[in-house]
Amino acid sequence: MNLQSMTGFARAVAEHEGTAIAWEVKSVNGKSVEVRLRLPQGFERLEPAVRQTLQKRFARGNFQATLTIGRAAGAQAQPVVNEAFLKDLAGLAKRLQEQFGVAPATADGLLSLRGVLDIPETVETEEVRAALDIAIMAALEVALKGLEQARQGEGAALALLLAGHIDAIEALTQQAEADPSRETVAIRERLAEQVRLLMDASANLDVTRLHMEAAFLATKADIREEIDRLKTHVASGRALLEGGGAVGRKLDFLAQEFNRESNTLCSKSNAATVTAIGLELKAVVDQFREQIQNLE
Repeated sequence: MNLQSMTGFARAVAEHEGTAIAWEVKSVNGKSVEVRLRLPQGFERLEPAVRQTLQKRFARGNFQATLTIGRAAGAQAQPVVNEAFLKDLAGLAKRLQEQFGVAPATADGLLSLRGVLDIPETVETEEVRAALDIAIMAALEVALKGLEQARQGEGAALALLLAGHIDAIEALTQQAEADPSRETVAIRERLAEQVRLLMDASANLDVTRLHMEAAFLATKADIREEIDRLKTHVASGRALLEGGGAVGRKLDFLAQEFNRESNTLCSKSNAATVTAIGLELKAVVDQFREQIQNLE
């Protein structure tokens, strides 16, 4: 399954028995599926079906769907002329002209009189209404397919960005792991120097206890577990991106884990180089989490 962004727009038009149908659908970020509808008067009956269709098709996003209904071009109703009434009016107009010398009647003047020309209203039966509803929902499916494609297009771009962030997190993790300050010799020399400074400051310190405390602090400062967890999270992130689908929530949780490990890395660091790596790692994780907010 492809990744989807939560932002997109699509439009679909159709025609059914002289009726023009147009759907416009757009979506933006949202924690769940929220739907707002704009339906013409008389078409409120479609609201439950439209909501259900959207909720089945998408996992997250705020959606707005607008339906426009009108007459198709060339589908105007044919006017009906009351010829008997028109004939009577024409005769009356001619007599008035002959008797009183009034201006002769014109065709457009006669046709504009009430009762001469009538445009009948279409009688909507249950069958006609049901057929129109089916056509409207079919047009909605076309619009939603277009929206889905738009969201997938943005999702593909997001996937590349997120993959780049994961690569950066992996590279920084490897830098922290390979940092010279983590080598046994460097740790031993640093601890020995700290113990020597303390002994020089006070001759009353217990040397054995001091070495024990130093060893304890060295163990607390070890970042092996954080590095291992970061590597595991990197693998999980890549698997989620490759699997696709609605993984936005899972990736958001993973971003929290990345952030937790980078914070711990900084707090446990006993070398400026590792601290710098940890701070850069935090910046990349923030970018990663920001982009995830746009993902379904």
